[in-house]
Amino acid sequence: MAALGKIRSKGVILICIIGLGLFAFIAEEAFRSCESHQNDERQQVGEVFGEKISVQDFQKLVDEYTEVIKMQQGQENLDDEQLNRVKDMVWNTFVQTKLIENETKKLGLTVTDQEMQNVLSQGTNPMLMQTPFVNQQTGRFDANALKKFLADYKSQKNTNPQVAQQYETIYKYWTFIEKSLRQQLLAQKYQSLFAHCLISNKVEAKMAFKDQNEESQIQLAAFPYSSIADNRVKISDSDLKAKYDELKPRFKQYVESRDIKFVDVKVSPSAKDRAALQKQFAGYAKDLAASADPDAVVRKSVSQVPYLGVPVTKDAFPYDIAARLDSMAVGSTSKVIDNKQDNTLNIVKLISKQQLPDSIQFRQIQIGGTDAADAHRRADSVYTALKAGADFEVIAKKYGQTGEKTWMTTRQYQSAPSMDKDTKNYITSLNTMPVNEIKNITLTQGNLIVQVVDRKAMVNKYVAAVIKHSVDFSRDTYSAAYNKFSAFVSANQTSADIVKNAKKSGYTVQERKDITTAEHNVAGIRGTRDALKWLFEAKDGDVSPLYECGDNDHLLLVVLERINPKGYRSLDDPQVKELVKAEVLKDKKAEMLLAKANGVKNIAAAKSKGAAVSTVNQITFAAPTFIPATGASEPAISGAVAATAKGHFSAHPVKGNAGVYVFQVVNKKNRPGKFDANAMMQQIRQKELQAAGNFMNELYVKAKVVDNRYLFF
Repeated sequence: MAALGKIRSKGVILICIIGLGLFAFIAEEAFRSCESHQNDERQQVGEVFGEKISVQDFQKLVDEYTEVIKMQQGQENLDDEQLNRVKDMVWNTFVQTKLIENETKKLGLTVTDQEMQNVLSQGTNPMLMQTPFVNQQTGRFDANALKKFLADYKSQKNTNPQVAQQYETIYKYWTFIEKSLRQQLLAQKYQSLFAHCLISNKVEAKMAFKDQNEESQIQLAAFPYSSIADNRVKISDSDLKAKYDELKPRFKQYVESRDIKFVDVKVSPSAKDRAALQKQFAGYAKDLAASADPDAVVRKSVSQVPYLGVPVTKDAFPYDIAARLDSMAVGSTSKVIDNKQDNTLNIVKLISKQQLPDSIQFRQIQIGGTDAADAHRRADSVYTALKAGADFEVIAKKYGQTGEKTWMTTRQYQSAPSMDKDTKNYITSLNTMPVNEIKNITLTQGNLIVQVVDRKAMVNKYVAAVIKHSVDFSRDTYSAAYNKFSAFVSANQTSADIVKNAKKSGYTVQERKDITTAEHNVAGIRGTRDALKWLFEAKDGDVSPLYECGDNDHLLLVVLERINPKGYRSLDDPQVKELVKAEVLKDKKAEMLLAKANGVKNIAAAKSKGAAVSTVNQITFAAPTFIPATGASEPAISGAVAATAKGHFSAHPVKGNAGVYVFQVVNKKNRPGKFDANAMMQQIRQKELQAAGNFMNELYVKAKVVDNRYLFF
């Protein structure tokens, strides 16, 4: 009982302890839940209408589209710029598709299988023309060729692995085209429905025809705003506030952006670095001139231009090298050439120059055997039979081949990064064989019986060895630049200090306004994704760490000057204030000039008050008028002239973009041409559709799009 009483006496304390324990338990679970939610958020590339897309799903779309681009352009790999364009295209397509799907779902619009079949049967859609299923004779998409491919794809999947892989590549390409085509058709349906909401009539058409074809000539007196010095105009805070309120809709911002100051240090090679490379190149020049086979010398030099050893056109070489080839003697080696434009040192040895065909039609039979000797024996037998008049295709079929004629162009091989001995022998043979000659080419893996059937487009072809190397900075040069900049960064930790001391240290502070998460880098510098991540996590006035970026040749320091949140930019924003101030200044000058022009009844009176007088021709209501006296486009003049009869003076001064104007209408006439009501109605409708084309922007705003790509890409 004593123990029980003791416990009761400590009841309040126990309740507090238990309560704290429960709170800690609940808080821990809440923290875990919150952390899990944050981790999920960190994996989201973005969202549209609340529908999120994860980085994994987005990457799948990027990979899919990348393969399509590779296939369309015949490339093995895409560079960084191309990949960035792919990512932008994938994101924009994802967003636009979601916007359209949201609207069409409300309306019950879909693309049926029958509609897809109709498009395939017609075979004229531009997207279909990018597929391998185009009939070369008709120039149209062949739906039967697609059906045959799909049937073959199913049968080949479990047979020949190599063929199956080729089929798989084409199949993935087709499924992408089919998906894109459905999206395109759905968007076209919605846009067509939208377009039919806009109509025109004959009355409107007649007015529009008059506006386009009634042409006026005027005598114009201009009082330019530039005639009043800015310091003569007083602008108060209340003036700025009133004008800001009037123009406020212009300053609405739909995505957050950030303004920065930055110092970008481009590390350049020193004189010592250049001298060291010059010395190295002097050795390369001797080796290349003395070498019978330049391949080893070019590879040793790590040249930017590979040596193929086969005849190629000038297009295969960099522009500066191609420009020298015709002035060189065959067998000669150039001196070391310092190209300042691309910052390289160069040596060229011209090995041969010949007139050879750019396009070669040939056919071939590949001969194998139990070993090289067996293959060679079989090939000799086939070669002898063909020379005796045997049918090429018949023999080819005996070896499981078609022997069909194929065209090869120089472009197909001249950009190869390397070429083995067998390939060099093969291509050189095709280039130099006369028409109808048959040749037995011995390769490592067997023999090829080749016959050249036709040769076209004789051009100059060159075999040239090129050593081209960038003049790069050394490790010591980079270290010196890094240490100097690092010391500057350490000594200047605020924006004010950086701006104040940069010039003394030999650096330039640059500015960049309105960076958004849609960008791939900071200030156009490659390899700055970490800096971009920092930027959108930083606060006003923060100074970044020192970033090593670019192609390992840039040093970067960023200062976050201003965060521009979604919503209306305030009058405190320097860009907004400058724009508002310019508008107020214009208004104030206009008031002064309008007072000056009031009461003017003719051109002579306007001239006596200092107006610049000129004749302006071909004024129509349908287009803004360009005024040479002020160098501005003035829509207000077009409207005022249209409302003034021939021979009359303007009813009142006109306030324009660059000045105040009065005018006398000298003449009015109609341009030649007959009114066509139907044509004008169609033209008006097209203009209305163009004006309404911004509906996608409206949908975008309502979709509450979130773009977090900068975190991943």
